[in-house]
Amino acid sequence: MSKVIAVNSGSSSLKFQLFQMPEEVVLTSGAAERIGLDMGIFSINVNGEKITQNIPIPDHQVAVDLLLKALIEHGIVKDLSEIQGAGHRIVQGGPYFSESVKVDDDVVEKVDELCAIAPLHNHAHLVCYEAFKKALPDIGHVFVFDTAFHQTMAPESFLFPVPYEWYSDYKVRKYGAHGTSHEYVMKRTAELMGVDYHDINMLTCHLGNGASITAIRNGKCVNTSMGLSPLGGVMMGTRSGDIDPTVVYYMEEKLGCSPEEMDTYLNKKSGMLGVSGVSSDARDIQEAVDAGNERAILTQKLYCNRVINIIGGYYMQLGHVDAMAFTAGLGEHATQIREGILKGLEEGMGVKIDYELNAKTHSEAKISTPDSKVAVFVVPTNEELVIARDTVRILGL
Repeated sequence: MSKVIAVNSGSSSLKFQLFQMPEEVVLTSGAAERIGLDMGIFSINVNGEKITQNIPIPDHQVAVDLLLKALIEHGIVKDLSEIQGAGHRIVQGGPYFSESVKVDDDVVEKVDELCAIAPLHNHAHLVCYEAFKKALPDIGHVFVFDTAFHQTMAPESFLFPVPYEWYSDYKVRKYGAHGTSHEYVMKRTAELMGVDYHDINMLTCHLGNGASITAIRNGKCVNTSMGLSPLGGVMMGTRSGDIDPTVVYYMEEKLGCSPEEMDTYLNKKSGMLGVSGVSSDARDIQEAVDAGNERAILTQKLYCNRVINIIGGYYMQLGHVDAMAFTAGLGEHATQIREGILKGLEEGMGVKIDYELNAKTHSEAKISTPDSKVAVFVVPTNEELVIARDTVRILGL
């Protein structure tokens, strides 16, 4: 038996779960949020109770220190030496990593190099890793890459139609993201169906503030919607997703802005926020929709249409689809967006949904009817469990 901590960090957050392995028992979980802002939030679950404190969390090192101190104070571990391994989610593994790896200096150097194509994520991951390494210097650390699951794509799926030298010399290609989530949801959906995931075709829809859709055949990724970076693919909370590249050049001239400023527009001021003018949060947009806000209504329609277009293309690429699964914040909880997407798939894919059940489903459930040609599920993701499993396997714990 061993205790392993799974770390899922973002630019301003750090989620964690401490597991007893191989039993996969969650000893505790929690999060540090609003890192770097005036006031942060730290929470930890102790014996089924969520303990929360509002406290300044200026950086990830402070977040890690708060976490490790809380483990001792609440008696979750008597000593930090009980933790034998740490697994860290890394968004971008580029061409270097097709599976999870034990961390060494070379691995850190490569992940740092890839900050250029995942600027909102990889740097934060490394800062968090260094904080854990400083606090727990004697244990093994594992990097689990969001891009690894997508490395089975064929060139016709991952190449962009640009000069080939951009790929051969600079490794410009589609890498995808959320692979850890897609892998977990794929396997869990197959379990719910009582089938082997190697024997079916599936579409997994990770729809959160960041969003991606993946087409899976016999357990392997065939295509995924995110591109070179987490900016590509479907419309997201603040990210544009795919747009005509001319828009970038045209608007840089019109606005007189730099490439760096344009990057901010596309990553932080577009998507649901940009179209609605209300918020990047689907809950806020739903309130505005209910109040009759025309731009909020347009935002929902645009979002659903973008998702439907990608699902339709992947459906044709796979030839047939046995199952679909929705996960992440919108996928699990934005029931009206989910309904809008599924209604758009009724005629073309033969999807039939129990809409009353869909309207009240926010947890694991099958929401399609028995005569639906595609089984449709809501499956809350568990990236931390995948991270813990890989950590145990790679460190030999």
